[in-house]
Amino acid sequence: MFDRLRGGTGQDGGDGDDGDSDDDPRVVFLGLDGVPYDLVVDHPDVFENLHRIAEGGTLSRLSSVVPPESSACWPCLTTGVNPGKTGVYGFQDRAVGSDETYIPTGKDVRADRVWDHVTRAGKAATVLNVPVTFPPQRDVQRMVSGFLSPSIRDASSDPAVADVLDRYGYAIDVDTSLGHGDDTDAFLENARETLEARYRTFDHYLAEDDWDLFFGVFMTTDRVNHFLFGDYANDRPETEGFLEFYRTLDRYVGRLYDRLDDDTTLVIASDHGFTDLVYEVSCNEWLARQGYLTYGTDDPDGIGDLGDETEVYSLIPGRFFVDVDGAAAYEAVRSRLIADLEALTGPDGSPVCATVYKGEEVFDGPTTDIAPDVVVVPEDGFDLKSGFGRKDAVFTSGPRNGMHKFSNACLITDDDRIVADGADLYDIAPTLLDLLDVPRGTVTFDGASLLERRGTDRR
Repeated sequence: MFDRLRGGTGQDGGDGDDGDSDDDPRVVFLGLDGVPYDLVVDHPDVFENLHRIAEGGTLSRLSSVVPPESSACWPCLTTGVNPGKTGVYGFQDRAVGSDETYIPTGKDVRADRVWDHVTRAGKAATVLNVPVTFPPQRDVQRMVSGFLSPSIRDASSDPAVADVLDRYGYAIDVDTSLGHGDDTDAFLENARETLEARYRTFDHYLAEDDWDLFFGVFMTTDRVNHFLFGDYANDRPETEGFLEFYRTLDRYVGRLYDRLDDDTTLVIASDHGFTDLVYEVSCNEWLARQGYLTYGTDDPDGIGDLGDETEVYSLIPGRFFVDVDGAAAYEAVRSRLIADLEALTGPDGSPVCATVYKGEEVFDGPTTDIAPDVVVVPEDGFDLKSGFGRKDAVFTSGPRNGMHKFSNACLITDDDRIVADGADLYDIAPTLLDLLDVPRGTVTFDGASLLERRGTDRR
């Protein structure tokens, strides 16, 4: 559709590493953070382009990971392995052998990302706005790290990339403080501006046409869902603005798709789904009331303030850590905790926990020393929070009315070779590598290429 720049020098933000030849397969991956399958399926008039893309391929439900939080999901999606191997379990993780917690960054991801495999194969990878990639890697063609990056310059792999971002008014993230009031107009306007700058930046680098893998994530969708999904789910007046935002997103995706030639495969996926949020559940307050947790200070604000009698504490989202000595005592406390969680009900008597897992049932790998002992996937409507300090109630509400959901992420592609029934996030990375004809080396994925499923009944 437009001239290839292979063998030449990119105009902006490139280093001239332009891949092998015009005949090599190429892939564009677009991430739609938190966009649920049901939303896309239920509104073909809003998502005209996503449905158009799927006509030649698939629009399928995709399972997320445990826990279904973006900070855990994107490392899993981009590596094809579980948190026990990535080393990232959530927005906040605990340090081994101390009372400290930390916010994981790209440096904490211990498994190779899909673009690492691509780069080692001598191909070019452009990576834009993927969560948990700060600081940006400088050993790929170009990268802009995602949310929590401190500034545009810090998020950019080189000054030329930063100049492009400045040109398009790029913002690292939406101003979520605007979503805390009753008037959603200012929040939506900021979200639209952020989305437009993201689209223009993606469009710029697609037009450079010097990449083999283009990997870009729209995260504004997650922000809009957190503050407006409940309004949409309950058909409140804010629904119109919510759906109009998604019409704009769909229009941008359609324009990006129309830029691609027939030999480039487009894969679109979300990292988790979304659902209506009714109650925020203060897990550490619940633990305190059940006798599992005590504080050693009148003004606690972290793990270091837990009392000596604490048996269990929690970190978001729904991760529980048993802190007792001795194998027998540990198993006794954990078994009691699991039983109490399975019996936990909300103010209306409905169960809070959909599935309660032992850590070893969902995590495997060299970083399980920081894994939770118990992890919960909640029922729809219950968002498991874990701040430290005494609360007036276990069940509360806040400005957010949407929450992450495990079972209704989505996968969309124009490639009819992909068989997506029963797919999960771990399948994405090996699929992208197969589409690019990139060898996997000795790595063992927790997922499998969706190209391998044709003609099989493996799942």
